[in-house]
Formats: sequence, C-alpha cells, structure tokens
Amino acid sequence: MSVDKIPFTIKNWALDDRPREKLLQKGKFSLTDAELIAILIGSGSRNESAVELSKKILSKNLNNLNLLGKQSVAQLMQFKGIGEAKAISIIAAMELGRRRRSEEALENVKISSSNSVYELLQPILGDLAHEEFWILYLNNANKIIEKFQISKGGITGTLVDVRITLRKALELGAVSLILAHNHPSGNLNPSEADKQITQKLKMAAESMDIKILDHLIVTEKSYFSFADEGLM
Repeated sequence: MSVDKIPFTIKNWALDDRPREKLLQKGKFSLTDAELIAILIGSGSRNESAVELSKKILSKNLNNLNLLGKQSVAQLMQFKGIGEAKAISIIAAMELGRRRRSEEALENVKISSSNSVYELLQPILGDLAHEEFWILYLNNANKIIEKFQISKGGITGTLVDVRITLRKALELGAVSLILAHNHPSGNLNPSEADKQITQKLKMAAESMDIKILDHLIVTEKSYFSFADEGLM
C-alpha cells in the first residue's frame, strides 16, 4: 500500500497526539473540544483523522457546542465518516452535558433574583424548538421544592392547567410559585396570552394564600421577567 493510501487514523499518530492517551497522561482539561469529540466518534474517514473530522463538524457549527447540541442525527450524518451510531454518540454526549448543567444549577441555585431563575431554566428551555411551561414550587425560604413541566406545546404556544398547577402546590406544601416558559422564536415580548395566564394563575393562587413571585420568558440568550418589569 502506498503512503498516500494509508488510512489517516489516530493510531498512526505519535502517542502524545492521540486524544485517549492524552487524556490519560495529561488529564481531561488538556483536550480541545475537537479531541473530546474525536474520542466519541473513534475514527474519521479514509482521508482525515477523527480529530480533523471533529474540527470540521465544530467549524460548521461556528465552534459553538450549544449549536452542535441542536443538531439532529440526519444533520450530523451529512459529514463523511459520521454514520448513525457516531451521530447518536455525539447527540447523547451533548444531552448529558446539558443535563449536568441543569442539575448543577438546581443544586447551587438560591432564588434571590430573576437571573438566578434564568440560570436554572435556560439549560432546560433555551434550546427547544417548541414551547414548554414550567413551574418552580418554593418553600417559605425561597428554596426550590420541585421544578415541574406543566405542559408542552407547539412552536407558537402551550396550554396551562390552573387546577393541576395549584393542586401540586398544595400537595408539596409550596408557599410560592415561579412561572416560566420559553419562546422558540427568541422574541422576549410577552403575548396577550402570556399576560392572561399570569393573571389567571395569580388570582387563583391568591385565593389559596399562595404567591406567584414571577413569570419568566426564556430564550437561548436572554429572558423577560414579569416581576422586574412591574407586570406582577
């Protein structure tokens, strides 16, 4: 076999340049994003290593892991050398990272501002292509008892059941709630429907001595707080 036909694999690299060996010898923080992805996919194509292929995938996503996390199996399989199994591995890894960030936020969060709510919910809602409505149930120290998805809708809206929302609050012994939903369009302006459901829930909750502290509209990069804007 001629030199130019030898598969361009990581096995042909110097030991120090191989991602797996590099991780073992120098630790996980020494690896670039491309090298970490290369470990996931294991091999590249005949003409490029797994690292080069990973660099190409990242470049196509503006070297942004959040953008990469939004890719579908079909979109990833457009890259030569990425089959279904490799695409699934990448998506699974991106989802694990998202869930880890969400769990870390829940463990460390102290609900003291709208921004702390956004930091908690952005990993859950920020990247979605459809709307979801979530409720944070709080105790009298403003600590989260539970976060709960009350509904899941389409691209333009979702429905909220007031009875389910408040029944769960009573079951949990929550004294206050924070409402949140996302706008996949990125538009932060509350719709009339957003304002109406906020007031409807607020009035119903007050009759049970439960406070609605805020309602956040979450997008990938920012948020709108009803409380901050004087709409509560």
